[in-house]
Amino acid sequence: MYLLASIRIALRALRINKLRSALTMLGIVIGVGAVIAMVAVGSGAARRISDQIASVGSNLLMVLPGSATSGGLRMGHGSRMTLTEDDARAIALEVPGVAAADGTMRGVAQIVFGNQNWSTAVMGTSPAYAEIRDWEVDQGKFFIQEDSDGSTKVVVLGQTVKEALFGDGDAIGQIVRIRKVPFTVIGVMSRKGQTTWGQDQDDVVLIPLSTAKRRVLGVSQANARFVQTIQVKAISPEVIPEVEQQVNLLLRQRHRLQPYQEDDFQVRNLSDMFAAQEEASRTMTLLLAAIASVSLVVGGIGIMNIMLVSVTERTREIGLRMAVGAKSRDILGQFLIEAVTLSLIGGILGILVGVGGSALIAIFANWTTLITPGTIAMAFGSAAFIGIFFGYYPARKAAYMDPIEALRYE
Repeated sequence: MYLLASIRIALRALRINKLRSALTMLGIVIGVGAVIAMVAVGSGAARRISDQIASVGSNLLMVLPGSATSGGLRMGHGSRMTLTEDDARAIALEVPGVAAADGTMRGVAQIVFGNQNWSTAVMGTSPAYAEIRDWEVDQGKFFIQEDSDGSTKVVVLGQTVKEALFGDGDAIGQIVRIRKVPFTVIGVMSRKGQTTWGQDQDDVVLIPLSTAKRRVLGVSQANARFVQTIQVKAISPEVIPEVEQQVNLLLRQRHRLQPYQEDDFQVRNLSDMFAAQEEASRTMTLLLAAIASVSLVVGGIGIMNIMLVSVTERTREIGLRMAVGAKSRDILGQFLIEAVTLSLIGGILGILVGVGGSALIAIFANWTTLITPGTIAMAFGSAAFIGIFFGYYPARKAAYMDPIEALRYE
């Protein structure tokens, strides 16, 4: 009963000065709304990175060829062909913890269907590619080992290429030309989207590695077994460090490298790179939330100022209440409830502003935003804390007034 009576008194006091109460709450509204909107933007960015990481493939290692040196100049990784199909097969068979390994060749070519054409990436790969990249076939099927062994002229399209050549039409069974070589479309991959570095993963066509070498990309007899990249999929995230170490040891052994010689290949752990990007995203989210929280502090200072003014204006009222038996805790509770009520009402309005602001950011800025119940609870709890923290000093000042001096106050 005491609590309900105190709340009624607090609400009545706030209604007497509606404009002042509204202006006081404005700081909390802006602060809570800013916190929710900024955290939503940061969380949305983190979710987008997570989705892009998942689209690349899980538990993935990339093995790149070494660099060539000419006249003292190092050309960078990939300038020297040091990886072979046999390396990929050895990794898949001999390294514990490897689920699959796949050697690939990549080039760019014009693909033609009827009067439509499109310049795209041509990926020569093996049937294990779809498993390694966690990539499902949306229509048709993926090519099989017999297609690779027989250099069959079959192709699987990415969604971007399919839409560019066929629109909403059916691509399965159609004949397309890649560098004037006819290929039969046997499948269309599901949509992958962009990578974290902005590459469209759907702008690609997949053909058997042997077909790519002999019919499209072209290789000499001397380097017929070489591949540009080996992709390795580990069975779980826990074994990736061990797999990375074993792949290094195996390739050094296969390439007959002496202890004093540098690796003629590079193993990249994509999980480490993506983890760094996620950590950067989390840091940015915290930074945005910290900046927005300044508005909450400013709002809290506004509540303290207004409550001090209110205590001064109601000094005689405080004296009268004490004279008729009100205790210090009653006065303390009344003013504290007023401060918390201001904060909570401002917090509720701030939540609406934050949710609406996040929606507008998503629509007009085309950014991904994500609002979770935890974010709303945190913002609402912060508003309540601000009310208690900044309202305590004015409430305490009112509670410990001298009743006689309060009654004599003009």
